[in-house]
Amino acid sequence: MISTKPTRVRHKMVFATFILSMIVLFDRILISVAKDPVAGELALSDKQMGWVLSIFALGYALFQTPSGYLADKYGVRKVLTAVVSLWSIFTALTGAVFNFFSLFVVRFIFGVGEAGAFPSMARAIYNWIPISERGIVHGINFSGGRIGAAISLPIVAWLIELTGWRMTFAILGVIGVAWALLWYWWFRDQPADHHSVSEAELEIIMADIDEAQPEKSQLSFSKMFKSSAMWLIMAQYFCSNFLFFFCLTWLFPHLKAEYNLNAVEAGFYTSAPFILGAIGNWVSGWMVDYLYKKDKWSLSRKLPAIIGFFLASVGILASVYMTEVNGAVFFISLAVFGADMTLSPSWSTCVDVGREHSGSVSGTMNMAGNLGSFFTALAFPYIVDFTGSTTPFFYLASILSLIAIPIWLMIKPEVPIELSVAMH
Repeated sequence: MISTKPTRVRHKMVFATFILSMIVLFDRILISVAKDPVAGELALSDKQMGWVLSIFALGYALFQTPSGYLADKYGVRKVLTAVVSLWSIFTALTGAVFNFFSLFVVRFIFGVGEAGAFPSMARAIYNWIPISERGIVHGINFSGGRIGAAISLPIVAWLIELTGWRMTFAILGVIGVAWALLWYWWFRDQPADHHSVSEAELEIIMADIDEAQPEKSQLSFSKMFKSSAMWLIMAQYFCSNFLFFFCLTWLFPHLKAEYNLNAVEAGFYTSAPFILGAIGNWVSGWMVDYLYKKDKWSLSRKLPAIIGFFLASVGILASVYMTEVNGAVFFISLAVFGADMTLSPSWSTCVDVGREHSGSVSGTMNMAGNLGSFFTALAFPYIVDFTGSTTPFFYLASILSLIAIPIWLMIKPEVPIELSVAMH
């Protein structure tokens, strides 16, 4: 320790994860913006592109729990450096694909790499952020993703026109590797081990960080998957991701085709829901912390999520009845604002109930959510092909958001899930 004054090193950690969240969504949404030139050059149908978009979500989903477990066991510094490097390399390699199969494989491994991002961040938050600040920190991190997506849509559309889609993937891959190297150099798994953290800041961090740090214990996957609380958390996150992933995959090409827009115009329109999503994260994060500080722990998680799912359901349904692009984008933006209000309470609840296994619990929730993403990417083109209309897809997304409301009424964030087995 080099100072007894209350330093703000934990805020620098949050800024670093905020930037990473921007990179995560920048890399993820690039394939959606590049859909037309990629599909054109590789001669891919919409259904094939649906599989390309969904296979990322499958790889992302399947490796959530393992990556969260690795972050808990080996530390966020090593694991986050490794996974960011992995997905950044495969972002760059996307620019080297030559047919459907090679694109399919590269996007799956890209998803495997990105799977480690948010569970690792959740574990870092558990170690570095007291309970009273976690809501807004989760909100800040997820808003980074939305801002990254919003910024990337017009920029990437312009960059693809300037350099071509292959070079664009390579450029974004280099940015990710640079972040990973800087993270490994600066970050430490425990704030007490960071040379810039003062005793005064350490006291702030530890003041209400779940009493004392628990003894080392072994995670029981059997206990986790037998927990009704875990299944409730997973189910509501499936509903949230089903709606949001549509915006990451099919919204850009949908608006472009439906309203006869050029790529840059479609990029600007598609960015609007992500900006509202960022605001939804800030509002929800503030609400989570405000209610928690009023000694309303359970309500601080439930109320923002329930309001969010209601707005998501109403917004996505109303968008169906809009005849011009501005009205449709307004209501889709309202839906994304609502869907993103559910993120801070969801991830805060994972840290609440998971404690020393918060990386594994948050990873498992995110696994379920991204199975929702997997089905979204396939459901949209297949439903449109089967029915000849986009309307049934939007009705389905609205119904899933409504289903999540009673699920949240059953969740008890103040009750930890018993996940440990004694280590001998």
